Amino acid sequence: MKLERLISIIYKLLNHEVLSASVLAKEFQVSPRTIYRDIDVICAAGIPVISYQGHNGGYGIIDGYKMDRTLLGSYDVDYLITVLRSLASLFEDERAQSTIERLQSIGADHKNPDISIDFQSYRTEPETLRQLRSGITEQRVIRFSYINAENKRSTREVEPLQLHYKYGNWYLNGFCRKRHGYREFRLSRVLNLSLTLETFLPHDEIKEKDSSDSVWRDKISDVVINVRQEALAEALDHFHQVDKQFHDDGSMTMRIPVHEPLKARWLWSILLSFSSGAEVLEPLDLRVILKEKLQNTIKLYEEV
Repeated sequence: MKLERLISIIYKLLNHEVLSASVLAKEFQVSPRTIYRDIDVICAAGIPVISYQGHNGGYGIIDGYKMDRTLLGSYDVDYLITVLRSLASLFEDERAQSTIERLQSIGADHKNPDISIDFQSYRTEPETLRQLRSGITEQRVIRFSYINAENKRSTREVEPLQLHYKYGNWYLNGFCRKRHGYREFRLSRVLNLSLTLETFLPHDEIKEKDSSDSVWRDKISDVVINVRQEALAEALDHFHQVDKQFHDDGSMTMRIPVHEPLKARWLWSILLSFSSGAEVLEPLDLRVILKEKLQNTIKLYEEV
């Protein structure tokens, strides 16, 4: 614990002009006398700490002293800091903030990063992410209600293993006791999450689903849609990395590879959200499905 405190003090002094013993003592929850001894140890190790007297006095590191930057280049450090800042804010993680301060001491001198990352998602409450992370680090079983892709609701008990961010959404990987296997849960469909007091033994690794890449690829088909000009931006928001062909009238044809499109409810929702702005050209069976969905929707408003 003392060694970790000493290292943290060094990095804090590298990133601040002057810090008083009382400020350091409060942060590390020790007495000012302990901080005085720590400073003596740091000086004995060859770090040039100097003392400043007066009302705003305290300790600092002599100007011009820099930590060795050979381990990481400034390019690497800047991007690590950018990612960690977003995670530290989202998870309210003091340890990540401490790591940021250490990295700043070997990073570039400029203050304006050329990239910004935000891991927050309007589909997931930050408190849910924090609870799940506590469950993972403390190896505690979690309980929640879950709505699956078939819109069926069930209660799950899960041994949480990993949080995963992809496609603008957060997911949980864990061992589901109800299904007796490893599952991935989309957090936007998780309800009434709670941490139990029950703990579980650590897992060696996260098991993958029993499906090979070749089987998955065999079930991919192209969905071809024609997008009118008024829906171009919305279509690109959803399907940017697909084959696109623009036409003289301002419309666009998209060819979207989809795994089992006749079962892909997520795809139906997106296509229906375009309203009259897009038309499915292929496959024909998907046109039939969407027509049926639209007819059922119209029935809900027949009396309007």
